[in-house]
Amino acid sequence: MAPWLRVSFTMLDILLVALIIYEVLVMIRGTRAAPMLAGLAAVAVAFYLARIGQLITLNWLVSHLLPYVVFALIVVFQSEIRHVLSDVGRRVSFLRGSAVEGDSYDDIVLAANLFSQHQTGALIVIEREIGLRTYVESGVAMDAKLSYDLLATIFRPSAPLHDGAVIIQKDRLAAAACFLPLSMNPVLSTQMGTRHRAGIGITEETDAIAVIVSEESGAISMAVGGKIERDLSAEQLRERLSAELRRYMAPVVLPTGVPREDDESDANMESPLRARAPMSADEDDDPGMERPL
Repeated sequence: MAPWLRVSFTMLDILLVALIIYEVLVMIRGTRAAPMLAGLAAVAVAFYLARIGQLITLNWLVSHLLPYVVFALIVVFQSEIRHVLSDVGRRVSFLRGSAVEGDSYDDIVLAANLFSQHQTGALIVIEREIGLRTYVESGVAMDAKLSYDLLATIFRPSAPLHDGAVIIQKDRLAAAACFLPLSMNPVLSTQMGTRHRAGIGITEETDAIAVIVSEESGAISMAVGGKIERDLSAEQLRERLSAELRRYMAPVVLPTGVPREDDESDANMESPLRARAPMSADEDDDPGMERPL
């Protein structure tokens, strides 16, 4: 083998190993595996120093326990290993195409359309490059596949998790009933309540996208970069999400949700959300109220 080719393969080998180490560190950063890995490294250094110092008893103990260390690591880090393998699988799926994720985000459009028709308040946050782990931990962890039915169930007025925000990570629903920072921008309209201010606030601090549905009027809004677009139709929301996420989202058939007078009860039974009587302005997005989102 030519010397230049051998050097090229050596550099490639070093680069791949460095990339693997970097990816592993990124995956475990901020999880319970990080301090455990640091402790494991400290123990490895201690054993190495013991071998150099020719500590006979300790070396004998290490030599007999070492074959079982691999099994111990699998047991200790089983949760982290499972998450890493799942993340690798999702990345492989992403390389194949984004059709699955596009279908997932279509569920957000369908759910927003449903909430708008029934005047059900909702706040859905979509994570992008900047992680939202701090806000995910403030809510109820779910780590479930994103779907229209799940969103409709969470934001049902009688559901225990309907207050607060839902955070979406890729095609997973990470958590519900999350607390978000409120925007303190004095330029915002005084007609905006805590739900809208929370949606704007999270986009001021991160690059996330917030979809807000007003409980008072049923209007759909979308916040990006600290700015909010109000009174969007479901089709406009789909186009805006497609533009922000830089992927094509095929048009979906949106249900009209307008029952006939003689069939109102049946329509309500088929809908994930029962229609509610319109609420007064002081019951929904009143900025003076101190209530959960």
